[in-house]
Amino acid sequence: MNFTPLYPEIFLLLAICTILLVDMFLPDSKRNLTYVMSILALFVCGALTIATSNSDGSTYVSNNMFVSDPMSTLLKLCSYLAVGMTFIYSRQYVTDRGMTNGKSGGEFYVLALFSLLGQMIMISGNNFLIIYLGLELMSLSLYALVALRREHTQSTEASMKYFILGALASGFMLYGISMLYGATGSLELAEVAKVASSPTANKTILVFGIVFLVAGLAFKLGVVPFHMWVPDVYQGAPTAVTLLLGGAPKLAAFAMTFRLLVEGLFSQAVDWQQMLVVLAVLSMAIGNLTAIAQTNLKRMLAYSTISHMGFLLLGLLSGVAHGNTALAADAYSAAMFYSITYVLTTLGTFGVIMLLARSGFEAENLDDLKGLNKRSPWFALVMLLLMFSLAGIPPLMGFYAKLSVLQSVMATGQIWLSLVAVLFSLIGAFYYLRVVKLMYFDDASDNALITPSVDVRVVLSLNGLAVLILGVVPGGLMTACLNAVVKTLAS
Repeated sequence: MNFTPLYPEIFLLLAICTILLVDMFLPDSKRNLTYVMSILALFVCGALTIATSNSDGSTYVSNNMFVSDPMSTLLKLCSYLAVGMTFIYSRQYVTDRGMTNGKSGGEFYVLALFSLLGQMIMISGNNFLIIYLGLELMSLSLYALVALRREHTQSTEASMKYFILGALASGFMLYGISMLYGATGSLELAEVAKVASSPTANKTILVFGIVFLVAGLAFKLGVVPFHMWVPDVYQGAPTAVTLLLGGAPKLAAFAMTFRLLVEGLFSQAVDWQQMLVVLAVLSMAIGNLTAIAQTNLKRMLAYSTISHMGFLLLGLLSGVAHGNTALAADAYSAAMFYSITYVLTTLGTFGVIMLLARSGFEAENLDDLKGLNKRSPWFALVMLLLMFSLAGIPPLMGFYAKLSVLQSVMATGQIWLSLVAVLFSLIGAFYYLRVVKLMYFDDASDNALITPSVDVRVVLSLNGLAVLILGVVPGGLMTACLNAVVKTLAS
C-alpha cells in the first residue's frame, strides 16, 4: 500500500510524541526548546506536503479513506503557516502567564500540534468517519487548551461551555452520519454521492441525515443559531488559545463542509442549500448587529467571526446554484479565498492584541487600544490595515474577498441575497472603524512601552503588508484557489 500521501501526518504524529518526551526532561529555563522544535516540525510538514502532493489530481490511499489533492495541499500549507504565526505571536504571552512552565510544561505546543493533526485529517478525509475522527481530535485538543490555565475561573468556565456544546454538536453530526450510512450503505464520499443521486435512494432518511449533519457543521463554523459558544469561549480563553480557535480551524471547517456537502451530498443540494441561506443571513445579521454593542475586544471579534462565517457560506451555496460548471468552481474558490483571507487577517489582529498585553495585564477591552498611534505608529498602522480589511474597504484583501463572493452570488440571480450581504457589511464597518478612531483620535489610557521581540516585529509587519499586497494583487492566491478547486472536483 502506498503511504506516501500520509507522510506529513505520520511525521507530525512522531514529532509530537518526540516533543512531548523531550519536554518532560526540560527545566523551565530551557522550555524555549519546545517552541523551536514545534516551529521546525511545521517547516518539515510543509516540505513533506509539497514533496508528496499531486498537483494534477487526487491520490487516494487507505482504502479511499484519505485523499491528497490540490485543495488539501493548499489548505494544509495555509494551516501550517497559521499555526506557526500563532506560535510566534503567542510565545511571550504564554511565557508571561506561566502556560509553558511549571506543571503545564510544553502542553500548549503539544496540544496545538495535536489540533493541527486533527485539522490535517479533516482536510484530507474522504470518508465520513475519518472526517469525524479528525474533527474530534482537533476539538478535544482545543477543549483542553481553553482550560490550560487551571487556576483561571473564566477559562475553566469557557472550557466547560465549549465542551458541553461541542459534545452536543458532535452528537448531532454523528447521528446525521449514521442516518446517511443507513440510507446509502457506505461512509465513503464518492459512494455516498453515487447512491444518494440514484432514484431508488430513500430521500426521507437522507433529508433527516442532512439536517443533523448541517447542524453539526454549523456549530463548528460558529454560525447562528449555533453560535452561543463563540463569544464566551473567545473571551474566556487565553488570547493565544483564542487565536488558535479563530485561525487554522476555520480552514479545516471550510474543507470539511466542502467535502461533506459538495463532494458527498451534491445531489441533495436542494435540501441543504436553503438551510445555508438561512444560516448565512442570520449570521451576518446577528453577528454584525451584536458586535456593535460590545466593549470587550475579544467578544467583538467573536461576533465579527460569526458574521464572516455567514459570508463564507454564501460562496458555498452559490456554487450549488450554478451546478457543476466553471461558475460553480468560481464560487467555491471564492469561498476558499475568503476563508484564507479571514484567517490571515485574524492572525494579525490577535497578534496586535497580544503585543499590547503584558504580564499581569490583558489587552481585552476596546479602551486598551486608545492612543495606540502615539505609543507605536507602525503597529497602529498595521492594526488599521487589518480593521479596514475585515470591514472590506479597498484596496485591502478583505475587499477583494467580499467582492469575489458577492460576484458569485450575483451570478446566481439572487440579487436580494447580495443586497443583504452588502447591507450588513456596511453595518459591520462601524465597529471596525471605531477601533481606528480609538487608536488615532483618543488619548492613551496606558503609556507602557511596547517592546516586541524581533521575530514578532518582523512577522506582524509582514502580516499587515500581506493584507495590503494581496488586496492590490490578489490574482496569484485567487488563481491558486481556483486551480485547486477545479482539479479537486475534476478528479
